[in-house]
Amino acid sequence: MIQFKNLIVGVVLSLTALQAEELYATFSVEAKQSANLAFTSSGTVDKVLADVSSLVKKGDLLAELQNHDLKAAHHINEIALDFAKKEYARQLKVKKLVDASKFDSYVFKYENAKAQLIYQQALLNKTLLKAPFDGMITQKSIEVGDVVSGAMIRTVFKIQSIHERKIVLSFDQKYWKVVKKGQIFHYQLDGDSKKYSGKISKVYPYAHSGNRKIKAEVLAKDFIVGLFGEGYIEIPDLNTTEEK
Repeated sequence: MIQFKNLIVGVVLSLTALQAEELYATFSVEAKQSANLAFTSSGTVDKVLADVSSLVKKGDLLAELQNHDLKAAHHINEIALDFAKKEYARQLKVKKLVDASKFDSYVFKYENAKAQLIYQQALLNKTLLKAPFDGMITQKSIEVGDVVSGAMIRTVFKIQSIHERKIVLSFDQKYWKVVKKGQIFHYQLDGDSKKYSGKISKVYPYAHSGNRKIKAEVLAKDFIVGLFGEGYIEIPDLNTTEEK
């Protein structure tokens, strides 16, 4: 009876092994979000408010060009809009008593003042470099007094997400039919004995022409960007799937 039970257990284990194969893959750690930041306007750097390892929130000011002239022009346009709006409101009250073409001139002045203010705000915004998302500054190559050119755009800050990471794994292209979103990837980082697991969140829709590899992603947290390692993707019944 005991031998019979052991035989059943052995068969079950064998069937399990056939139904779940492991596909080898290497990987590197990347930030889930990253960006190279640069000014699109020319000028002299007036303020630098962030440094390497600074934690910033979306919309935080990182650096600013000298823009006193643009701020003055913006203020002038604010005043012009205020007066144009008041005049338009007065004329609107007596619209029936005013010649149509004359009333249209007040409408034009009001709308033009609004457009001019928007334009001046856009020019001013180009002198302000702000964080596009919550993150950490990983590189800074700008100091107060530096001259930047909108015609020769260069990266002055690099930013990446604070905690969110993606494990970018690559595997042989011949398995393009069998690797799917939702499959489990078991992996180890180089130099770390701990084992990790995660679900594949994305499979890239192309193979690299140089190394004939396909990439996929697994979401993770708090690993140092640039680390690498290896692991195995759980593939249900790999041999049968390959035959198909």
